[in-house]
Amino acid sequence: MAATINDVKDNSFDYIIIGGGTAGLPIAARLSEDPKNSVLVLEAGEANLDDMAILRPASYASHFGNPAYDWGHQTTKQKLTGDTAHGWNRGKGLGGSSAINFLCWTKPAAEEIDDFERLGNPGWNWKNYEKYIQRAEGFVPPPTEVQESLGMRLDTWEMGKDGPLTIAFPGTIDKAERQVRQTLLNAGLPVAPRSMNGQTAGVYHAPCTYDPVSHTRSYATTAYYLPNKDRPNLKVLVSAYVNRIVPASNKDSEFTAEAVEFVHQGQVYNVHANKEVILSAGTLKSPQILELSGIGNPSILRKLGVPVKVDLPGVGKNVQEHTLAAISFELRDDVPFATLDILSDPEVFKEHLELHKTGSGAFTTGITGFAFATLPQISPRAEEIIKATEEKILKNANNYPPGLLEQYKISLDRLRNGAGCEFIIFHGLNSRPLPAEKGKRYISFYVAMNHTFSRGTIHTVSKDAAVDPEYDPHYFEEEVDLQVWIEMIKFAKNLANISPLKDMIAKELNPGPKINTDEEIAAWLKQTMLTTWHTAGACSMLPKANGGVVDPSLKVYGTNNVRVADLSVVPLHFGAHPQAVVYGIAEQAADIIKGTFRP
Repeated sequence: MAATINDVKDNSFDYIIIGGGTAGLPIAARLSEDPKNSVLVLEAGEANLDDMAILRPASYASHFGNPAYDWGHQTTKQKLTGDTAHGWNRGKGLGGSSAINFLCWTKPAAEEIDDFERLGNPGWNWKNYEKYIQRAEGFVPPPTEVQESLGMRLDTWEMGKDGPLTIAFPGTIDKAERQVRQTLLNAGLPVAPRSMNGQTAGVYHAPCTYDPVSHTRSYATTAYYLPNKDRPNLKVLVSAYVNRIVPASNKDSEFTAEAVEFVHQGQVYNVHANKEVILSAGTLKSPQILELSGIGNPSILRKLGVPVKVDLPGVGKNVQEHTLAAISFELRDDVPFATLDILSDPEVFKEHLELHKTGSGAFTTGITGFAFATLPQISPRAEEIIKATEEKILKNANNYPPGLLEQYKISLDRLRNGAGCEFIIFHGLNSRPLPAEKGKRYISFYVAMNHTFSRGTIHTVSKDAAVDPEYDPHYFEEEVDLQVWIEMIKFAKNLANISPLKDMIAKELNPGPKINTDEEIAAWLKQTMLTTWHTAGACSMLPKANGGVVDPSLKVYGTNNVRVADLSVVPLHFGAHPQAVVYGIAEQAADIIKGTFRP
């Protein structure tokens, strides 16, 4: 239940979970199923319950920059993108980023989850992932007539139907979506054999975290907190910003978490842990909390004046991110296609707010059209790029930090065989730099690169936990990332020459018909690129000798009772929108903590 500071301060709980987000709330719900376990969640943001700004679908990026919903993190200026600091927006409040994401429900290829195990983590494999994500899923198939009209192939899907998180297709899907999807097929991409069950390469319709009854967002709060909020053994304190994990004062050889220090309404408090502290603050904050607790690279901690408790240099390293650009085509005036461009008119926006209450209109739409391709499927330069990357890696093999070469060997295989080149259909203008023309409608493609070679860092710069760490993704430090992305943009631009799309559009708006050479595309990408807000790896689950921070039980090396369970533990990023993986990590973590997990 919602807690007050008097319920928490100077009290003790069996389990303290730092972060009430996409991972933290599921873990809290599962641990508190046993009434003998007392569970506390400390969430730095507010509760934001029953807030239509969160619940209303198709409100993409409307939360960004709003301090009620978004932490507004930024990267350091990136020298290879024109000294640009990129926005790393993250959900602020109960539910974390599941409250402000774009509701996409996609899953990685089976072998990419199996790669967790290949990198030294027994039990972290596709078989277990399916078991645990289906525990979370409450999939509601669309009516048969909708499946038939859009050419869906749901007979190949195996999804959970009894889990707390409602997964469904949005209430409104424009029939023109099928024409755009057909264009991707006509461009040479196959239909994905089993898009929800590990065979993701190809074109498919994906569901959303969408409740088809209320036409609202389903997220960690509605799925895992609200149904369980009255449990007497579950307390959730919002506006509780964690400073650090406090170790026991004894001289035990390993770090034993005794308490968590946090700030609430300007006052500093401690709460005591009887059993464990679970860190689920997300990739951007979990490494900072470890470092401020004295767990990390000694040279970084000493500069901060933080006493070193655990020498663990992997904290804040191996950071990986998906990147995103968008291209847009203006639709012909005579082409029927309801796009989100109409919402730029304030009166139309108000009209659709009212329509949403009736289960219709623009706010009952969603992002459902996806294609995941291999580099050879989209580029004649694939073999050239792969060969050059392989030669560079072999040349530098002895210079990489521990464990990175092992990751790169897998990444090289993915470069040839992995479906990491993602194309997402978006109904409206979402590209840069040219703005929309009044009265015009657009069809866009997000062009998202998922298998990157560049590695970033996240490190604390102040003893004040309220000061953001230094987020440095090292964009394009590895040239292959830019080369692959250029080829993806070429493929997406060429869709304008393929039916049915070519018969639906009037012109290319962004990047525009004058941007065609590799150099021109590279310059445009660096000017307009976005993150996809999918940062992973800063507390990697790897052997300690390979730069790991947590072991396969998610326990932080050198500690007795501190675990990390969020996207930061992913050792090698995957080709999918991450919320479906984070929920799976949380469900598996809960069983590990309870001692019921069997690899």
